[in-house]
Amino acid sequence: MLNGSCLCGKVRYQYHGEITEMALCHCSQCRKAQGGAFATNSPVDARKLTMTGTEHIKEFQTSDVKVRAFCSNCGSPIYSARTDLPNIKRLRMGSIETPFSCENKYHIYADSKASWHEIKDEYPQFSKKK
Repeated sequence: MLNGSCLCGKVRYQYHGEITEMALCHCSQCRKAQGGAFATNSPVDARKLTMTGTEHIKEFQTSDVKVRAFCSNCGSPIYSARTDLPNIKRLRMGSIETPFSCENKYHIYADSKASWHEIKDEYPQFSKKK
């Protein structure tokens, strides 16, 4: 089981599963939403995710089918979700508090990475979503 929370602790969650892949997303939306060179997230089974403090979660709709969820108090990103994939949430890895490891990492939208950032690891790079 993995535990996580937002920066202020008003939103907390437990994931009763394993992290089996991690995407380092370089699209402009993820860069803006994270305030960094990329976002690190993982698709998880929403049915295995329990949350408390959901009254503090604010969802921002970024397309017809996608929302980005964050804590309305501290602004920490928690997950994104798509209406066409109702059993999947893309959990933001920076919010996890429990130690874990996952070697299945890859870069997506690498062609639109920040001009000031250089990808120096050996993880696979894709120009679109994997």
